Amino acid sequence: MANNSNKKLVPEAMSALDKFKYEVASEVGVNLKDGYNGDISAKDAGRIGGNMVRKMIQQAEQQMK
Repeated sequence: MANNSNKKLVPEAMSALDKFKYEVASEVGVNLKDGYNGDISAKDAGRIGGNMVRKMIQQAEQQMK
């Protein structure tokens, strides 16, 4: 069994991040379904994650102004 060391610093934020993931996936044209999405390509998963990070950085930069 794999040991997942990804600990959430703010567990309360999980639902907001999940909603954000679905919004970004929709924007980049990737269809995510509720539950298991292990059948999407690594390229599509990377597009979702990369765009999430890009948007979070933009938001942080805006807050620093």
